[in-house]
Amino acid sequence: MNSGATLRDTMMSVLAQSYQDFEHIIVDGVSTDNTLDIIKELEPLYNGRLKYISEKDKGIYDAMNKGISLATGDVIGTLNSDDFFTTPESLNIIAKNIENVDACYGDVHFIKDNDLNKVVRYYSGRTFSRWQMSLGLMPPHPTFYCRREVYDRLGIFDIDMILAADFDLLLRFIYINKISVRYHKTNLVTMRVGGATTSGLPGYLQVFNDSLNIYRKHRMKRLSCLLGCRYAYKLMEVWAFRLRTSPRKIMRKLMRKPIAKLTPTSYINSWSTLS
Repeated sequence: MNSGATLRDTMMSVLAQSYQDFEHIIVDGVSTDNTLDIIKELEPLYNGRLKYISEKDKGIYDAMNKGISLATGDVIGTLNSDDFFTTPESLNIIAKNIENVDACYGDVHFIKDNDLNKVVRYYSGRTFSRWQMSLGLMPPHPTFYCRREVYDRLGIFDIDMILAADFDLLLRFIYINKISVRYHKTNLVTMRVGGATTSGLPGYLQVFNDSLNIYRKHRMKRLSCLLGCRYAYKLMEVWAFRLRTSPRKIMRKLMRKPIAKLTPTSYINSWSTLS
């Protein structure tokens, strides 16, 4: 709802994908800004692959559930309206890696909303294992793509979990029902800091409370005392990223071998050729 400031970037990153066998479904919560104007403006570029609705909903996960119900494809994923695909190959990589498994995922990184080249955190799924869900950890949900059959069999998002329904869904899918998953070491999605779950202390407290309720719901209450580990892990991940990307280390890498790297800003600028 009211995503006019960022929605164009999201949609253009979808249109820029090399893999074109997709449908894009946008669920809007009756926006009062220019969100619908942007959707209608870019709709012709989709050549019939865009669907959208605008109606009242009960929050983020209710909107996602509506999108899932409208989807006709064999594989389903979500892309929030303030995020965008990091590379034009994201969907192609997903399509290749979901072969012969129920779901796949990759990496995501967070950037500052007012400085797209300022990376705050790199969230990698490389070290993820099923047992880590007992600590409240999960693979990066923005990069999680899953077969429709799994949703039909195991259910959709529980909207009672206000900000942690993604954790509940992945816990059901991966930890409890042990669907087959595959990880691919690729930065698939770029996220702007400031969304519902990254908006500071109130958001973190809500996620923590929701996670406790999720463990109770699945009769895993004994694991509640381990939830604090997720925040220690995230803090370590942030500091590890900062150490890896310190100015001194970056200069050493550049001195050894110059690397032409596409920044989020230059990537977004490249979309102008599509319109």
